[in-house]
Amino acid sequence: MGDAATTLRAVPSDAESPATGKSVSRSHLVNRLNYINFQDQTVLVSLKHLVYEDAILLRARPEPCAGERLECRWYEPWGIQQILRTYRFDYLLIADGKKYLVVNSELLSMDDTGLSLLLPPACREFQARRIRRHPASEISAQLLQHGVLFNCALVDFTPVTLRVSGSWDRPEAINWINTEEPVHLKLSRGDEVIFSGTFDILSLHPDIRCCSFVLKQHQNNFRRFRTKTYRNERKELVPSPNIVFDHPLIGRRVNLKMGDISGTGFSIEENEGESLLLPGMMIPGVKISFAQGLTLDCLAQVLSRNVTGGEGEERTVRCGCAVLEMEITDHVKLLSILHQAADRNAYVSTEVDLDDLWNFFFQTGFIYPGKYVHFQANKERIKEIYARLYNESPHIARHFIYLNRGAILGHLAMVRFYRDSWLIHHHAARKSATVKAGLAVLEQVGEYLNELESFPFAHLRYVFCYYRPDNKFPARVFGGFARQYDDQGSCSLDLFAYSHYIPQGEEPPPWPEPWVLALSSDFDLTELNRFYRHVSGGLMIDAFDLYPGAAGSREVNGEYRSLGFRKEIYLYSLRKGGSLKAFFLVNCTDAGFNMAELTNCVTVIVIDEETPAELIELSLRRVSRHYEGEGMPVLTFPNAYVESKSLPREKSYLLWTLDMHYSDHFLQYCDALFNGHAKGR
Repeated sequence: MGDAATTLRAVPSDAESPATGKSVSRSHLVNRLNYINFQDQTVLVSLKHLVYEDAILLRARPEPCAGERLECRWYEPWGIQQILRTYRFDYLLIADGKKYLVVNSELLSMDDTGLSLLLPPACREFQARRIRRHPASEISAQLLQHGVLFNCALVDFTPVTLRVSGSWDRPEAINWINTEEPVHLKLSRGDEVIFSGTFDILSLHPDIRCCSFVLKQHQNNFRRFRTKTYRNERKELVPSPNIVFDHPLIGRRVNLKMGDISGTGFSIEENEGESLLLPGMMIPGVKISFAQGLTLDCLAQVLSRNVTGGEGEERTVRCGCAVLEMEITDHVKLLSILHQAADRNAYVSTEVDLDDLWNFFFQTGFIYPGKYVHFQANKERIKEIYARLYNESPHIARHFIYLNRGAILGHLAMVRFYRDSWLIHHHAARKSATVKAGLAVLEQVGEYLNELESFPFAHLRYVFCYYRPDNKFPARVFGGFARQYDDQGSCSLDLFAYSHYIPQGEEPPPWPEPWVLALSSDFDLTELNRFYRHVSGGLMIDAFDLYPGAAGSREVNGEYRSLGFRKEIYLYSLRKGGSLKAFFLVNCTDAGFNMAELTNCVTVIVIDEETPAELIELSLRRVSRHYEGEGMPVLTFPNAYVESKSLPREKSYLLWTLDMHYSDHFLQYCDALFNGHAKGR
């Protein structure tokens, strides 16, 4: 009989028979039974031993029920005849993971196929537990403790405890499990890991061939990303969006109300008794659904679970979730909503009236006569490029606009220019609103960068910008921080001379021996790295992908081309007798992509200060074939070389580069500089 009972998966009751309970009518019971039949689920039939008074529970499938009589069929009828010789019917038990119904029915008949019952006018409903236990759906589990591995399956769970069961390859290994020590558990659906974490063993139930564990989660709060002092404030949106997903452990569609949200995560509210979210659980395919029909898709992870409300109250669970992956276009939409919620005049990558934008650039003096001279010949092409940048919102570009009653007051833009580096440029504000609008867009960018820094999909490890040393605002904000923080390895400043190269004469002079200008090798990049580390110690090499084996810029170039923009990079080395003397970074983009043409220029890094200026000029003449029109922009570093050789220089630019791992320090500096603007800390 023992084998038969095992074959039938006898289920011991885990709740003691209570003395009291709520009365439930027959009509409610019949509706419940028909729902169980509709879902192809089972009820439990309690059988009591004729001699020893112990009981077992067997699963049975209820047939459709219309009134007093209920027919049930055994879920696993094999070997039932032997059990029926020694056991008698006791009662019917209907459990839903949180409550259960005890039905003291009159037995009409029972055989090896099933049983027939006469339902009573009423039955009793009892509370089994505070939180509903949910049966799992095809979830494999691995339990590991100090080298002992147990492959099993998840049986059921609550957000606090769960039960796994399986068979041992080596039965003696059960004796190696120390119930006083925690275990590590991994839950998977197919090849997809849903959860991994540490649990305490509440109970262990071994059998001859199998074993089940009841486990309690070791902690309710996790930290997914490094701690940051400056965290953007989460917003409670009105109307609040819903979070919709297929629960990875039960395979059921879940629709929950969002509590609050930022660009990095959100909270979800649940009723404690029906709660489903296990801290640490991955949730693929999450849809953030807004009332207007807008949905944003992401991969999320539950990081925290906190219960509010006292004993005897209907308690609420608030779960904090982190966004791990999201399409960058969806993330921009989310941040646009959040920036609007914080300030109705603040816009992220919104559509722009291009006539208003150009008028703004000219009125603010951002496009001054000297700048306009260099790109007016390509103005029609530039208008077309900006129409696509601003109204098609490609994922390589962002713009931030402070707009009041239709008038643009402040503007700042960013472009992804290298693999993990974004260029900040085109910062301008109307004089009548310079302080408010200029700071507003800068604050927008700070919050935007702070949200994105942790996401691999953002490709945001470095931000950089160029500014003239005599430009007071960037000198105070960017330069002031670099000088105060005083760590070139975290935030660097490099001074460049800027000029336009125009070839002199129709034919170039003969190339002198033993000088060679050729495409750069990995060895050249290694030498460049050594030189730059020696004279600067800054971040340019890493931010610009100028190190051996770097292929990131080619990836970015391909993205530009796929969007219809031009972006090419060429690396040249000037050598003498095999020794690197100068390096040329040739960036080619559409004219006007950056209005100062700092994305469409040659960056010259002179390694040997004794390199004749004539060789630099000859090299520039050769690389100028990559450019159209007259006047190729050139940035030269070190600036001291230009001074020592008395080379032409129209102006100077400082290259400011920030490692986003140190963004907290920069935001703290800006906070103090601008009188402590609230950051939601």
